[in-house]
Amino acid sequence: MDIAALIAQYGYAMVFLGTLFEGESVLLLAGYAAHLGYLDFVVLTGVAGLGALTGDQFFFWLGRRHGTILLRRRPALHGKVQRALDLIQKHPAGIILAMRFMWGLRIALPVAVGLSKVNRWHFFWLNLASAALWAPLVGGTGYLFGALLSRHLAVLHRVEHWVMLGLVATLLILRGYLHSRHIRS
Repeated sequence: MDIAALIAQYGYAMVFLGTLFEGESVLLLAGYAAHLGYLDFVVLTGVAGLGALTGDQFFFWLGRRHGTILLRRRPALHGKVQRALDLIQKHPAGIILAMRFMWGLRIALPVAVGLSKVNRWHFFWLNLASAALWAPLVGGTGYLFGALLSRHLAVLHRVEHWVMLGLVATLLILRGYLHSRHIRS
């Protein structure tokens, strides 16, 4: 089975799973795959938005139900969540709308909103709006990146699978490096 068939078969599921957490890298690559014709862009943004919405709703619920226990068990989250709570108290609607674009705080912010006094329906509607903006913007960036690569690299069609594999490897290495650096600090 070649990589195109794998992307066509499992691409949407991987996008959904990736966007449950911090899914920018997955969505950028999926946008590139949509440019190549392996995924449908409209379906891709719908799946990505649904994954992001679902993930944030889960983390909101986790913060609402088990936030204090979670913070006791995971002291590393305490600093991020406290920073997030300070931001939420000042600008609740703006932070909820922008939280999807705040890399590194994507899990801490919904947990913090759950710990705050923000109404769950207020959070849901703002989170929905944020996901509806985020998915096409990030996916579209990957799509446009693919279009630029295709336009400027005549040989891309012969090596596109290797380029995608290289991008995945680079993003995974970078993510691992940043995660290990965060754990040490």
